[in-house]
Order: sequence, then structure tokens, then C-alpha cells
Amino acid sequence: MTDRHHLLVYGGTFAAVGDRGDISGVRGAGAPDGLFVRDARHLSRWQLTVDGAVPEVLVPVADGDTARCVLVPRGGRTEPPACTLFREQAVGDSSFVELLRVVSNRPVPLTVRLALTVDADFTDQFELRSDHRTYAKAGAVRSRQVLDHGVEFTYRRGEWRSVTAVSAEPAPDAVEETGTGARRLVWKLELEPQGSAALTLRVMARPHGEKRALRVPSSPAALNGTLLAQEGEFVEGVAFPTGWPELAAACARGLADLAALQIPATGPDGEEVRVPAAGAPWFLTLLGRDALLTSLFALPYRPRPAAATLLALAATQATETGQESVAQPGKIVHEVRHGELAHFRQVPYGRYYGSVDATPLFLVLLGAYVEQTGDAALARRLEQNARAAVGWMLDHGGLTSRGYLVYRADRGGLANQNWKDSPGAICSADGTRASGPVTAAGAQGYAYDALRRTAWVARAVWADETYADLLEQAAADLRDRFQRDFWMPEHSFPAVALDGEGRRLDALASDAGHLLWSGLLDKEYGEAVGRRLLEPDFFSGWGVRTLAAGQPAYHPLSYHRGSVWPHDNALITLGLARYGLHDEARTVAHGLVDAATATGHRLPEVLAGYGRDTHAEPVPYPHACVRESRSAAAPLALLTAVGGA
Repeated sequence: MTDRHHLLVYGGTFAAVGDRGDISGVRGAGAPDGLFVRDARHLSRWQLTVDGAVPEVLVPVADGDTARCVLVPRGGRTEPPACTLFREQAVGDSSFVELLRVVSNRPVPLTVRLALTVDADFTDQFELRSDHRTYAKAGAVRSRQVLDHGVEFTYRRGEWRSVTAVSAEPAPDAVEETGTGARRLVWKLELEPQGSAALTLRVMARPHGEKRALRVPSSPAALNGTLLAQEGEFVEGVAFPTGWPELAAACARGLADLAALQIPATGPDGEEVRVPAAGAPWFLTLLGRDALLTSLFALPYRPRPAAATLLALAATQATETGQESVAQPGKIVHEVRHGELAHFRQVPYGRYYGSVDATPLFLVLLGAYVEQTGDAALARRLEQNARAAVGWMLDHGGLTSRGYLVYRADRGGLANQNWKDSPGAICSADGTRASGPVTAAGAQGYAYDALRRTAWVARAVWADETYADLLEQAAADLRDRFQRDFWMPEHSFPAVALDGEGRRLDALASDAGHLLWSGLLDKEYGEAVGRRLLEPDFFSGWGVRTLAAGQPAYHPLSYHRGSVWPHDNALITLGLARYGLHDEARTVAHGLVDAATATGHRLPEVLAGYGRDTHAEPVPYPHACVRESRSAAAPLALLTAVGGA
């Protein structure tokens, strides 16, 4: 049996375990294996043996908030297994807990030797990703200390210190060295005829800088109850469509996932807020663009994440220029990391500002939040942050000097700094990559919407008519320039971007749908774009492809050049509805909902671009985040766009 990874997520903590509940410590380019807190692996091995052998799987771990599996010692048909093992695991805040029950299948007393090999390598997540880099760690030291009820692992490097404590109840009979740095906890269980025994195993991770009083929950059941209560709080009061049960189920599943993906962050005055993390496994952290779009999708139903996201991003807004972090005054952060490599500046992502669109989206969310909730107090509190964000768009962003928001490839970070941020994602139809400073189409739509919404806030809350007039004029000018410079008459479609020489990159891309969402296109242009996105080369049956099929650049398994992204399609659906293309909006919504229904009502980060006409089930993208906040919130955006139709 191929050992798959199953993700357990609770706030800023996640575990990836195999089919038998083990953690193998494999350092591969696929899904990470282990228990992770604040970008570091706090458990790298968690492997169970029975009488010296790895047990067989009767019931593998299934996807869910709790990992459960059933194991037996290896044997044959002529000799039924002497015992059965039932494992139940869950993650909490910086913690992991397992209940292991051993049940004798014999009518006579039975002795069972259990051993659990454990280790904590404290590897930074960036070391486990396939970026083909190595990171020097001069002076790093790992140590182990046997405790009365288990073992404690410690990692030190200069001022950096992380700890993982493993305890067991009952305590192990022995803690053995393995010769690899791992430790083996051993129990000799004496079982009565048909009797049973239970072990509770607890792991507490204390990452560097953690000052809170942490506590490991008593059992997986207790953790599951806490998570169910949080999920219920997110779902409570949302009016799901009764006439479309599949959409209702996708919304409920998405809200439950959003509850699990809430992570702590800090507001401008040091207050703790909880914001949506981007996704597990690789991005269980604050990403500006992701948190903003997630909050926008959820806003009509759950406004609290929007307020928290605005406060957290205001607190991390750049106030000065930083070359490595790509920071500029007023710019909204793209990514926040807390790991060892970020701490020692071996990666630029401690606070990394390599995003052209997080700043306008911050303003879009602020305006939408105030309009939705009437919370003028937050708009007044964040007035200076909003004005600084507008200032960045006009100055460093390029609106004044170049007429558009423009980004340049960051050698130490991201080559592309719009939502399609993989190398080569912004290209011509033949696959030629953009050269020089890039002017991405979607970001111009966000800028247009940001200027208009901030103008409304300036009038309604800040009582600054002059500023509002200035922003409205800037938005109108941007709209006129865009339709002149980006529109490709031969395709009746906008270019995906302009390169450094102002040439149109002629790939037919889904980014055009974002222009509908932001309202940048005139009605005639918008209707033409909306209908074009529903042609078979674009629409796979599950959603609109990031790149229309048939172009040389297209590949159904490319991350951004042919795949189907739920959040991308959510924006497109909202845009179609905005331009009165309600039939088209319903078509896209039904495709996405059908894809969610086929995958347990949960939309992944991205799907392969294969068409529904040749593949009756959606084909998964091989490296997608299983839980991703924008995809979790996408069904809510569909509900906003088309209701229960």
C-alpha cells in the first residue's frame, strides 16, 4: 500500500501522517511529513512497532479532523493476529495527542511489546521544499533529555531555541537510544485474556519566541470537540440555499475549513487577532493577497475575518524601503514567516513585500467592509494606513510615473508578483516569458476598484471631498488607458500583461475575468470577455482554465498555465454577475460545485485543466494545498454571485 499523507490542521499547527498514523521523516519534495508549528518541523519521526515489526493496516487513516486507523501485527491466514491496535490522533495549538488502544484477541494472557520511535529535527519548511537550495547553520546543536514520562528534544542556534517534549501515560518502561539521534519509547504490556490497554501520548511544541502558557489537550476527543465548536461558530447563522444542497454542503465545508485555518496575528496596537492562513501544508501563515481575497469572499456572511485581516496587514504595512524584502512605504505585506531561516535572514520571507496586488486589495477590502458593515470606526482608525497604501500605488507602484501598477522580478524572491506568481506564468500565447518590468492586467483592475472604493470612504467617513475627487479622476484615467493599451482587437480580449517595452503579451488568460470583478472594462468589452471565458477552450466543465487550451503555452498540469483555480473562478463568477451575464455565472458556479461534490464538498487549491467531456471526475493537481482558505471561501462567493440558482 502506498503511504499517503493526511493533514490535520488546527490554527497555526498541522501534522501530516501516513496511512498507519506514522511520521517517517522523509525529506521529499512532495507533501511534508511531520508535526509543524511556525514553519518548523517539531516531530520528524513517530513510528510504531509491535513486537519488533511494523504492523499491517486494516483500516487506513481517512481524511478528517481526527486521524483514526486500525492496525494488526503481521501474520498469515493460519495464524490470526494476537491483538488489534486502534490509533486516534489530533493536533491542537502547538500540540499533538494520540490515544492508542491495544486489544487482545487471545483467550489466554498476552504480552505485547510496543515501541514508538520519536525524533524532532526542527527542520525549517523552506528546507523541505524543492527549491534546490542548501542553508548553512553554523553552531546549530540538537540535544535530547530523558524525562520521567518521555523525552525532550531541544534545538539551539545562537539566540534561537526550540523545544519538543514528548510524554506518555503510562510512562514508558524504557527510553532507548537508536544510534540516529531518535529515541525509542518502549512498553511491555501484560494483557488479560481478551483484555485491553490504553496509552495516551502527548507532544508539546515550543517554537522560538513562544511565551504563551501552552497545554496539551487531554485526548483527541477533547480536541475534536473544541474544533467542532469552532466550526459550528463559523457556520451558525449562515443561510444556505435550500434549493441547491450541493452548494450548501460546499459552503458548510468551506466555513468549517476556514475555522480550522484561523491563525493568530497582531494588530496595530499589539492586540491579538485571528486571520485566515493561506493554506496547508506549505502556507499555514499570513499571506496578504490570500487573506484579503478570502475575507472578501466571506464578508457578506462572516465579516470578522475581514476586520482582523485589515488590522493585521495594517500592523505589517511597510514604512521604509528594504531591498531584500522588496518593502516600500505604504506597501502591504505579501508573506510573513516565523521560522529559523527567516529569523537569520537566509530567506527574505520574514516580512516579504513581493506583491503588486496586496496593496490595492487591502483598499478594496476596507471599502467593501465599511460598505457591508457600516463600521466607520475602523475606517477612521486605518485612515493613515489607507492613505499610505494609495500613496504607494501612485508613487512606488507606478500609477503616476508609468500609468499602471508595475512589478519587477525579485532575484531572491518571486519572479512574478501578481496572483500567478510561478516562473513563466505571465507569458505570450507561445509561452515566451515576460521581460523587463511587468504590467499585469488583473492588478490594474484591483487598482481601479481600490481608487473608487477609497474615494467613497474618503467622502463617507473622512469627509475629504478633494481627496475623493483626486482618486476618482485617477480611476477614470486608468480605465481609459487600460482599454487603449491592453485591448487586443484581433481577439476581442485583453492581453494578460504588458512587458517592459509596453508590448502586449497575447496569451488568452483567465485574468480577464478579474477585470469583470473589478468593473474596469466598459460594458461592451466586459460582455465580450465574459462570453469568451465560457468557450470550450477556456471552460473545462469544472471551471475556467487559467490559460485557454490550444495555445502553445497551455498545459493541463501547469500550476498557472492551464489549471483550474477555484478562487480564480469565484472572482470570474462574481464578475460575470456584475456584468449581467447571469447564465454564464451559473454555468461556472455549477461546474465548481460539481467539482466540490466529487471531492467530498471540499475545493482544493487547484485542479488539473482536463475537460469534463473526456474525464468524468475532476483530475487533481498533484501538488495542491488540500486546505486552502481562498478555495474554502470560494463557495460563499458563488452564493453571493448566483444565490441558490
